[in-house]
Amino acid sequence: MIPIADSVKAKRFPIFNIGIIILTVFVFYLQITSPESFTYQYALIPSQIDFANFSTLYPFVTSIFLHGGFLHIISNMIFLWVFGDNVEGHFPFLTYPFLYIGSGIVASLAQYIISPASNIPMLGASGAVAGALGAYFVLFPHHKIKTFVPFFGFFTMVNISAVFMLGYWFVLQILSGAASLSGPSDIGGVAFWAHVGGFVFGAAAAKLLDLFKHEEQHTDHAELSP
Repeated sequence: MIPIADSVKAKRFPIFNIGIIILTVFVFYLQITSPESFTYQYALIPSQIDFANFSTLYPFVTSIFLHGGFLHIISNMIFLWVFGDNVEGHFPFLTYPFLYIGSGIVASLAQYIISPASNIPMLGASGAVAGALGAYFVLFPHHKIKTFVPFFGFFTMVNISAVFMLGYWFVLQILSGAASLSGPSDIGGVAFWAHVGGFVFGAAAAKLLDLFKHEEQHTDHAELSP
C-alpha cells in the first residue's frame, strides 16, 4: 500500500515537516556523492556503541538522516509527507521536531537492544517516520487515507481509514520482527524492531502530549469561569 494523501488538511503550514524532508534529501545527496566512509562515520553500528563514551552516541541522531538507496528514502519521505503535517499542526510550534528525533532515537535503541554486537550499519528515517505514524494513529484514527493498493497485478486507488492502514502496518512490523529473530544477527536487512519502537514511542508521546494539552485547556477555561 502506498499512501498518497489524507482526507484532512493540516491546521497550519508544516514548516518543520517540510524542513526535515529537505534536510534528509540533502544529506542523502551528500551521502551518495561522498566516499563510503561518510556512511560508516554517521550510521549507527551497534558494536561500536559505548554508553560511557558520549562521542560514540551521536549516530543515534545522525543515522536518522542517512538512507540505503533511492527506494529507501523515497518510501520514507512519502509516508512522512502524508502523515507528518497533521501531527505537526496538532501540537505547539516546536513540539514536532522533538517528537520526530525522539522517535528516531528510541527506534534505534530498540533495534540496538535486539542486536547490540552487530557490525551492520543501521541507517534510515524509518524509525522516526514510524513515530509520526504512531502519533497519527492516536490522534487521527478516523481520517481517510487515499492509497494505491495492488489488485491482481494492477494498482487501484482506494480510501482506507487511518486506524486500519496504520494498525495493519504496525502488526506487520511486529510479525516481521519476530520472524527476523530466528535469522542470523550478522546479516543486514530491514530493522523491524526500530519501526516498532518508533511507532510505540510516537503513539505514547502523542497520547501524553494530547492529555496535557486538554488538561491545560480545561484549567484555562476553569480560571476564566466566573
